[in-house]
Amino acid sequence: MELTKETADLIFNKNVSRDALLEFESLLKNTDGSFVGDSDHCPLKHSFSDGIYVREITIPQGMWVVGKIHKHDHPNFLLKGEVLVFTESKGYEHLKAPCSMISDGGTKRALYSITELVWTTVHLNPTNTRDLDELEKIVIADSFKDYERYLSSKNNVVSRLKGYIIKKLMS
Repeated sequence: MELTKETADLIFNKNVSRDALLEFESLLKNTDGSFVGDSDHCPLKHSFSDGIYVREITIPQGMWVVGKIHKHDHPNFLLKGEVLVFTESKGYEHLKAPCSMISDGGTKRALYSITELVWTTVHLNPTNTRDLDELEKIVIADSFKDYERYLSSKNNVVSRLKGYIIKKLMS
C-alpha cells in the first residue's frame, strides 16, 4: 500500500488517537521507504552544552516517520522544509519552516515530509552525558505505559517532597 496523506487521513479518520498512532507505527514498520525512530536514511547530528542535548535530524522528501515518546516538554524547531504532522493533542497540522513549537511530554507524532526537513529538538541533559543510550533513558519513554509509570513516579516524588516541605514549614 502506498502511504499518502489520503492514506493517513483514512487511518486517522481526522481523529489522531494513541491507538491510531500505534496502528500507523505498526503499519510503517512493514513498509519500505518509511521508518520508525532513528534510521540510516535520516542523518542525525548531536550537540551538547552544559545541561543541554540538541538533536538535529534531516529527513528526506517523501518519508513517513513516527517518532518516539518524549518524557519532558521540550522545544522543537523546524528549520527547513514543509511537513504534515499528526499528534494526539493537536490532530493534523501542516507546518512550514521556519517555525518553532513546544512539544508536551508524552507526545508521539507521525509525520510526512513534503520536502526535505531539518528538525531540531532540545532536551535537558542533567548528567551532562554524551552517551546516546543513557540520554535515551533520560529523554524517551519506550511506550505510553512507560510514560504513565514515569509520571506516577515523578508525581510520587514531588508529592513526598511537597509533604516534607509543608511539614517542615509547619513545625
